Amino acid sequence: MKISVQAAVFALLVTFLAGCSSIDVEDYAGTEPRLDIAEYFTGTTRAWGMVQDYSGEVQRRFTVTIDGRVENGTLILDEDFVFADGETDRRVWRFERIDEHRWEGTANDVEETVDARQYGHAFHMNYPLDVAIGDRTINFTMDDWMYLQPDGRLINRTAMTKFGLTLGEITLVFEQVDP
Repeated sequence: MKISVQAAVFALLVTFLAGCSSIDVEDYAGTEPRLDIAEYFTGTTRAWGMVQDYSGEVQRRFTVTIDGRVENGTLILDEDFVFADGETDRRVWRFERIDEHRWEGTANDVEETVDARQYGHAFHMNYPLDVAIGDRTINFTMDDWMYLQPDGRLINRTAMTKFGLTLGEITLVFEQVDP
């Protein structure tokens, strides 16, 4: 019994410390190359990605083609997904620029308005998303980070959490095709 109490206290301490060490996108202010999502995603962009479960096992692989355009001040990202098993999906994001660093976004499959921020080479947004897994739908919190690399590629890492636990991760690499 003594060991399990110590283990529980240790687990709580680790969880608390992990929460205290979160990074803020503003920490990247002044880094180069500077990322502006409207500049980066205007035109055609292609991405290659994978979804991993909590153990790191790859569950799905996919490609995405994004048609990005600005209409009446709104950045529209029309994303077409093709999964390795042949399944397809589509998501359309609409982002309104609030100021130099902030955006508000909506998507056809995201119920809430998303607050997003960009500083230096990084972009961050956090939003709820219903994800179908087998015959169930699970509402995850998506902690979405993008990092512009010096060669022009954009790396995207997304943690999929539920009740504060990371149950999956998505990794993508974007490349501009027709900027």
